Amino acid sequence: MSKSLPHQPPMPDLPVRRVEEMGLKELERIRLILRGGSVIEWRRMHYTTWDEVDRFLRLSQIDPTRPHDEEWVRTVLSDAVEYLRKTFDYRVAEAVAHPNMIHDLFLLASGQIDKKYRKIACIVLKVMHVIQHIESRDLLFKIAVSEAELSQMVTDRVLAVMEEGRQKGLPIVEFSDSIKTRESTITKLIAKRDSTAAVVYDRTRFRVIVKDREDIIPTLYFLTQRLLPFNFLVPAQTENTLIRFKDLVKQFPNFKRYARQLHLDLDYEERELGSRNTFSGSTYKILNFVADVPIRLDAFLPPPEDDDRPRKARITLATCEFQIADEKTAVENERGENNHEAYKDRQRAVVLKRLSTGLVVPKKRRGDGA
Repeated sequence: MSKSLPHQPPMPDLPVRRVEEMGLKELERIRLILRGGSVIEWRRMHYTTWDEVDRFLRLSQIDPTRPHDEEWVRTVLSDAVEYLRKTFDYRVAEAVAHPNMIHDLFLLASGQIDKKYRKIACIVLKVMHVIQHIESRDLLFKIAVSEAELSQMVTDRVLAVMEEGRQKGLPIVEFSDSIKTRESTITKLIAKRDSTAAVVYDRTRFRVIVKDREDIIPTLYFLTQRLLPFNFLVPAQTENTLIRFKDLVKQFPNFKRYARQLHLDLDYEERELGSRNTFSGSTYKILNFVADVPIRLDAFLPPPEDDDRPRKARITLATCEFQIADEKTAVENERGENNHEAYKDRQRAVVLKRLSTGLVVPKKRRGDGA
């Protein structure tokens, strides 16, 4: 099958937002990244207009104007409603199960349309979120796309977005991409007891260095507007030793006014014991998170009108690691025990110890027989 450039749903042109212009919606999305949280814990959405929902769908690579995209979304919705009715005997209202437009479901979950349906609409969207992940993984098993091809497609998307950010004034002083080598993957799998090949998330990595610390939040939010739908953050895979959320809220009055409206209380991060990479230096600081980037695979599938598959998914999720820091911190991270080679030495020492435990052959004592 001949390959062509994947269809990209057209996106409206959006300016970079300053922190002072952000509100509750932006604060919740930023917090999700900073702590490595999950939208499954959320109690409501924050959409206020049809256009906002439309932008989110397009960011997720869903084009609402294409009939087959609409059909697939409604299939996922139907699956979610069936799951809730069959598993928990939920009485899902028809307004939620069969909205006039798919956009209405998000507005219902935000309390913008008939507030009595907000909770059940939120629950349905959470189940749809999980089903979408299952669909995206199943798609990869059923079509002939290699990991290298998928990695190139996601890299092309990220490069285009980063270049757009630069043109719009984001002070990105350094950007690089890399793919973890086979040797590095083996080392990581052995070094970390809880790692398996299925959860090595950082095979494709992107490093973003901005000018100053205060440039990090606008850069993060730009990514959630142009590349990473906020709900596709991979939970429990964030290492954040750079920005303390509580300090961020206190620093900006526009954030502080929403402190009582957050999904989780302001002290949540203080109570939650964060996991630090045990191989990093003691003064190493970074914002490191993992996210799923939605990628259309139209080039590997028959045209929609000739597609006779029972499931019509055409979008997969490419899992990537993002490392973000300011220029001053990036320089400090390369000094002393923080530098990358020292990190790798500590990691290799653990690997060697795990491999050799219990297998060290004792020296032969003098006089022992052959």
